[in-house]
Amino acid sequence: MRKTVWSGIVAAAAVLCFSAPVFAQAVANGSIGVTVTVSAKAKLTLGAASVTFADADPETVPSLSSGAITIDVKARTTTNGAVTLTVLAGGDLTSGSDTIAITNLTWSVAGSGFVAGANDKTTAQTVGSWTGSGTPSGTHTLALPNNWTYATGSYVATLNYTLTAP
Repeated sequence: MRKTVWSGIVAAAAVLCFSAPVFAQAVANGSIGVTVTVSAKAKLTLGAASVTFADADPETVPSLSSGAITIDVKARTTTNGAVTLTVLAGGDLTSGSDTIAITNLTWSVAGSGFVAGANDKTTAQTVGSWTGSGTPSGTHTLALPNNWTYATGSYVATLNYTLTAP
């Protein structure tokens, strides 16, 4: 009798293990449309808020020079969008009624896409240009001839930088 009970249990287990239940399956599908808006953005970071040239003897130091000013550009634009960094001087270097023409204040650069040049108070001058989105960085070093002909004084001017990413 014992043998019969175990045989019946084993047979029932085999039927349960090897039989596949027949159930109807229901399937439902859905979808979501995704839209992402990516707008043009431009961000400019200059490594100095102001530059001061130390006085020096024109015979031993013919050109006054600033330290290297870091320039970090961040631009998001179209694949072929022209990204441009320009500078426009607010006027000549002035000390009271005395002036030094701003065109005497030049710059040299380091970094891909940056270009050397001279300041102007009427036409913005290109400091750098790139194509497409990116994060170029470089340096900008200002220089001014150290002339005996300058009247004494503390000369100031403002340089206005504009980064454009259409």
